[in-house]
Amino acid sequence: MRDPTRRKDAFYPLRTCLKFGTGGPNSNPMSEPKTSSEPIHLVCPHCEALNRVPASRLEESPRCGSCHDALLADHPLALDEKNFQRHVDRNDLPVVVDFWAPWCGPCLSMAPEFERAAQTLKTSARLAKLNTEEAQAIAGRYGIRSIPTMIAFRGGREIARHSGAIGAAQIVRWVEQL
Repeated sequence: MRDPTRRKDAFYPLRTCLKFGTGGPNSNPMSEPKTSSEPIHLVCPHCEALNRVPASRLEESPRCGSCHDALLADHPLALDEKNFQRHVDRNDLPVVVDFWAPWCGPCLSMAPEFERAAQTLKTSARLAKLNTEEAQAIAGRYGIRSIPTMIAFRGGREIARHSGAIGAAQIVRWVEQL
């Protein structure tokens, strides 16, 4: 149980941070703005280990504590049924997932734009792709009826959705408005 006499900005163990955020059991960790000194949690795109990184150090290309690879990629992360939920639930950065299929013309034309947007948004959002042909259960769970569809998640919850192919600048503007 959280000690009510502790300051709001005091350090809490990782387990508590993930469950309650920094404001205690009655706060919503996804609605609290992260200050530059507060740690954020990032799932490693390589080994899927959970890492705590000070927000002020995101520009310094942080590395995973387990596998020592870069935590922030300048390209979209490929998700599948095994790692989708972990990345969507455990990252403190918004996760923007492009639901696509290899036979879809608009999806293929948007792919390089999504890649450029990932380079621009590297430190403010995690961009990922999910092949709906290989992960049909996830596509069905989120009611994907047309592709490409982008869904933005924060704290495991859908916060925004956009259907249709758009350019990199539009993707960046859409994500920055979240």
